[in-house]
Amino acid sequence: METTEKIVEAYVRYIVGWFTIPNIKCSGQFEIDLLAVDAAKNGRIHRYHIESGISISGAYSLLTTKPFSDEERKKRGKQAGQRRTLGFFTERKFGAKQVLEKLKEYGFEPGNYTKVVVSWDWNADVPAAAKDAGVELWSFQEILQKIAEKCRSDRTYFTDDTMRTLQLMAKVTKRA
Repeated sequence: METTEKIVEAYVRYIVGWFTIPNIKCSGQFEIDLLAVDAAKNGRIHRYHIESGISISGAYSLLTTKPFSDEERKKRGKQAGQRRTLGFFTERKFGAKQVLEKLKEYGFEPGNYTKVVVSWDWNADVPAAAKDAGVELWSFQEILQKIAEKCRSDRTYFTDDTMRTLQLMAKVTKRA
């Protein structure tokens, strides 16, 4: 599991207060980054399938609506750009048959869960395209800010390594 995925899970689990299952392997080398369940909203269960695609590399930091091609994704030198398209997430991370089969095992049926893409940032046309595709966008930068705010104002001791590291970082930056 990538560090950024661990940070997203820490946010969902410790800041938002949802139950999580990370890093679920599917057949065919597919993987679900994170499933989350919010049981606190109005006495109803809300399910989330969350995928992270974080890059701070200048050329690849933004999520785009450029066309996704699985064939292009397989070409060396084209992989990074293809993984930064909304189509990559909608087709491969959310829509692959292997992923949908695994989601069913966890009670995630079409229409009963929210699809979320976490990204560093995105182009201006991405929010409308994401909405049309039934996908929520979460800003990784905002997630980090919310974690820092919570850690600065809360004295909770976290035993989770990721959350504890973020907590210590937030405390140190509070002094600066």
